[in-house]
Amino acid sequence: MKNFVFISPNFPAAYWRFCAGLKENGLRVLGIGDCPYDQLTEELRNALDEYYKVSSLENYDEVFRAVAFLTFKHGKIDYLESNNEYWLERDAALRTAFHITTGFMEEDIQRMKYKSKMKAYYEKAGIPTARYHLVEGMEESKAFAKKVGYPVVVKPDNGVGASHTYRLRSEEEMDYFYATKDPSIQYVMEEYVDGEVRTYDAIIDSKGEPIIEGGNVTLGSLMDVMNDQDDSVFYIVKDLPEKMKDLGRRTVKAFGVRSRYVHLEFFVLRKDQKGLGKAGDILGLEVNMRPPGGISPDMANFAYGVDMYKIWADMIAFDKTDMPMDRPHHFCGFCGRRDAKNYVMDHNAIMERFGHKIVMAERVQAALSGCMGDQTYVGIYETEEEMFDAFRAMLETKQ
Repeated sequence: MKNFVFISPNFPAAYWRFCAGLKENGLRVLGIGDCPYDQLTEELRNALDEYYKVSSLENYDEVFRAVAFLTFKHGKIDYLESNNEYWLERDAALRTAFHITTGFMEEDIQRMKYKSKMKAYYEKAGIPTARYHLVEGMEESKAFAKKVGYPVVVKPDNGVGASHTYRLRSEEEMDYFYATKDPSIQYVMEEYVDGEVRTYDAIIDSKGEPIIEGGNVTLGSLMDVMNDQDDSVFYIVKDLPEKMKDLGRRTVKAFGVRSRYVHLEFFVLRKDQKGLGKAGDILGLEVNMRPPGGISPDMANFAYGVDMYKIWADMIAFDKTDMPMDRPHHFCGFCGRRDAKNYVMDHNAIMERFGHKIVMAERVQAALSGCMGDQTYVGIYETEEEMFDAFRAMLETKQ
């Protein structure tokens, strides 16, 4: 029996489904987390063969000892994974220490986590990216901004999501950024891209080939959702365009992806932009070597009539799946609202009007609400027009 160590299997909450799929496929599933065992959901407890509680997952030595104990008790660990970007480097360090060769090792991490390092691999794939500058002295940053033009975007070179990400529109805002920036963070500065964010989300087998492909479109800017507490709106595309499939597959090959669920982000230019391309051209944004965030796997299930958690577990166990892929496809839309905003429609009105379309209506965990909103609605729609009408109604605010 193969041993799979799952780091932090309780977060996000739906990740128990990954564990359940592994156990169903005959793997021994060993969890390591800092949540007390009796606070784990019943579904997760049933999906784990053993759970080792640590006082803090931030404590590498403690987690190392947990893996060592599980190795002593159950034999060599065949897989170790969290499917969580926050722990990507930690996962690689543990794999390297215990010679678990089924995932990324420490030597692979720079190209996966550092936005400045990603550029070379996009170039290898033949995909253009925005020009960038590693933030050091203010004068160098101002010279870069003068070269590419304001606005510019600054974000952590190694960061998760849109935290500490800002759009600087002028020298005055540049001065303010330098006066207030976190000195412990290495920032990267990029020219601003007026583009719609689209993704390539896929489960990749051990040969680097996709088992299933899909993607989503974000309406608006995740940076603004985080910084300005905007509404969060995105949707799973009904059918991923062939161009996006091609770019996704090329990116997977360039980055050397094997046996992973990935979330790769691209810009589609809204208009011609000097130095970048013409309206409709596609640029590489960044790679995320983990599943799409939050409830996106569930939304893919609704859109494509599959079970992404089970397909991932099948990939781990068998390097393939026998799940049918030819079911009817739909648009699946996500709308995240803010408690602080005064909307025209309250929850009851939304459910009365759109309840026949809505498949999930939930409060969001605090750790995810910054980028998702406080109250979310997920619906299944036959057309984009029908979906956009629902978005407009749910997000209309009182004057």
